[in-house]
Amino acid sequence: MPMLNPPHPGEALRLDVLPEIGLSITALAEHLGYSRSNLSAVLNGRATISADLAYRLELAGLGRARQYLAEQVAYDL
Repeated sequence: MPMLNPPHPGEALRLDVLPEIGLSITALAEHLGYSRSNLSAVLNGRATISADLAYRLELAGLGRARQYLAEQVAYDL
């Protein structure tokens, strides 16, 4: 059975979403009402995407919370 290596969901946010919306980590953290250091840790794969962050991302129109959480679970497994 082949082994799958899904990327950390924060990596997609950092590499795909941030450049597309033209925001820095600091600007996105302020927009989400989230700590810059915590968001940076997620975007650099050092922390997990919590339900709270996933919900905030969904409210900001940056994807569905369930999808972020599913990607995090796949990465964790």
